[in-house]
Amino acid sequence: MKQRVNKGAAAAAAVSVLLLAATGCGSSKAKSSESTPAAASSSSSTASASPSAQTSDQLQSDYETVVGNVLPSVVQISTSSGLGSGVVYDGKGDILTNAHVVSGATSFQVTQPTGGQPLTASLVGSYPTGDIAVIRVGSGGNTLKPAKFGDSTKLRVGQIVLAMGSPLGLTGTVTQGIVSALGRTVTSNDGSGSGAAITVGDAIQTSAAINNGNSGGALVDLSSEVVGIPSAAALNPELGNSAAPGIGFAIPTATATRIADQLIASGKVTDSGRAALGVKVTGVVDNNGQPAGVGIAELEPNSAAGNAGLKVGDVITAVNGSSTPDLTTLSQVLVSLKPGQQVPVAYTAPDGSKHTATVTLGTLNG
Repeated sequence: MKQRVNKGAAAAAAVSVLLLAATGCGSSKAKSSESTPAAASSSSSTASASPSAQTSDQLQSDYETVVGNVLPSVVQISTSSGLGSGVVYDGKGDILTNAHVVSGATSFQVTQPTGGQPLTASLVGSYPTGDIAVIRVGSGGNTLKPAKFGDSTKLRVGQIVLAMGSPLGLTGTVTQGIVSALGRTVTSNDGSGSGAAITVGDAIQTSAAINNGNSGGALVDLSSEVVGIPSAAALNPELGNSAAPGIGFAIPTATATRIADQLIASGKVTDSGRAALGVKVTGVVDNNGQPAGVGIAELEPNSAAGNAGLKVGDVITAVNGSSTPDLTTLSQVLVSLKPGQQVPVAYTAPDGSKHTATVTLGTLNG
């Protein structure tokens, strides 16, 4: 799969970043050659280490400890169409990853960074709307080392984090950076070529390098706890969609583990925590071919919109005071709202008349 594309920056803490593909399933692998590194020269000194040197030594030691603790739990996932990463979730062989990594596959090869023969895994469940999936290793799954998952709600901007995964097929790769921002809204397609949108709310922005194959891996703090699942890297359209250095995004563990627990329990998600109108929609354009709203093509049973009086054929033009000219914008607006919240929904009826209804939002499940 291709990297996603960042179509613009914004100054606000919660922004919308439109990306075009995932950093997960990439069929290409990096070429490498083995060589012996040159020995580093050194000179002895009787002088004691400076405070800055002691701090640097401690930070390096912290890095090495984190890598030693967490990297054995970060695996490479291969499908017939590409590869990505995953994090061992529990002692039963369950592995947490991105939905766009598994895509339409149901069987997988799992490679551990410690080497050995690949293990065979099967799909437990996938929630494409939130880009989370779980696969399970059968034989040998109980030998995998589960990662420790931390509380992503306690993250702070500036906090040091490490990204672990298999970029370009390089299993067991680690990059370092900081938490650059919190509360981002990131929208992308699912990488399958269908153009289906994935919108992730409350995403973590990080400067740790994230490349093709990193998706589904681990974003880790210096306490050796997984705090995010890397899912997207930005490209710069002004530079021919080349990589935009230092701009990557991860799904917070508060979201990822909530979805994973439901997939493991029942294979589906019934409490996503995300708001929904309960409609299937299509894009609508005006006489000039410009986006003019989102048309209701189908109402789900007992849908939030239907209960408020909206009908098939109505065109939604705004939700909670925010304009919704297209499907992507509607998704971005809804991800910022909560189930049970009452919001005004502006719409245009088939006869051209304009209306506003108060809708009690439902839950986006799958």
